[in-house]
Amino acid sequence: MNTSSTRDQWRTEIESLPAWLRRPIGKASDISTVQRIIKQRNIHTICEEGRCPNRGECYSQKTATFLLMGPTCTRSCAFCQVDKGHMPMPLDPEEPQKIAQAVQLLGLRYVVLTSVARDDLSDQGAGWFVATMESIRKLNPATEIEVLTADFWGGRNDGNQTSADHQRQRVATVVNASPACYNHNLETVRRLQGRVRRGAQYERSLDVLRIVKALEPTIPTKSGLMLGHGETQDEIIAAMEDLRNAGCDRLTLGQYMRPSLKHLPVQKYWTPGEFEQLGAIAREMGFTHVRSGPLVRSSYHAGEDV
Repeated sequence: MNTSSTRDQWRTEIESLPAWLRRPIGKASDISTVQRIIKQRNIHTICEEGRCPNRGECYSQKTATFLLMGPTCTRSCAFCQVDKGHMPMPLDPEEPQKIAQAVQLLGLRYVVLTSVARDDLSDQGAGWFVATMESIRKLNPATEIEVLTADFWGGRNDGNQTSADHQRQRVATVVNASPACYNHNLETVRRLQGRVRRGAQYERSLDVLRIVKALEPTIPTKSGLMLGHGETQDEIIAAMEDLRNAGCDRLTLGQYMRPSLKHLPVQKYWTPGEFEQLGAIAREMGFTHVRSGPLVRSSYHAGEDV
């Protein structure tokens, strides 16, 4: 396919988006303020790297979700816009301090820290979450911190410890730093995990949430599903039940929006009414906080759930 036809195909796909998925970009001045603070420090946000549809709104409110450990992920999930590669850049030793400064300049009272998957690191980046949390708290002692981590699955044994042991240790490292909320996204239903989340597994993700609750039951846990990959309502409900059985307290449900023609195509655009219905079912299941809507993302308005 040549460049011109690719561009035309992409334009047609964008123009065919349902009306409920269209929203204003936001004021350029508000957006540029956050972008300037981020770019000056050579740090990253999932808002930009993941091309979040809400970034204009969030930037206008001077909020952002910081992406730790660089912009290159060692996984290759088929839905994600973040760059992929087996050889990410070395960690920037000043990144925790730079993020703490950005939090201070933006006046954030609630911040979300997420990261690319870093399977190349011995602890998968668990210690880097803690270092960043410590730096934020030194400059911003009143700021609460939510973490959105990878599954911390080592994928290797050392003779004495299994990969599950490593996973538990890494999750414990972050839990011991007392985040305000521990988020790990299930992303999609059981049947579609292999197609959507290459390198991840359904039960392995549920284990992250189970481990958090086993280590510290008072820390709220959170997870999210992207709809539109071909799942059925029954499969969504089954996934929500699995999350509740894993002790998950909070849930986000949002519409998958294809970042480019290289990514998985959208199989269905769920309507606002369908999201409302699913949200009601989730609340009946006992989730304490539920955000369900086409443009909902895992860290969208996260501080309002506290």
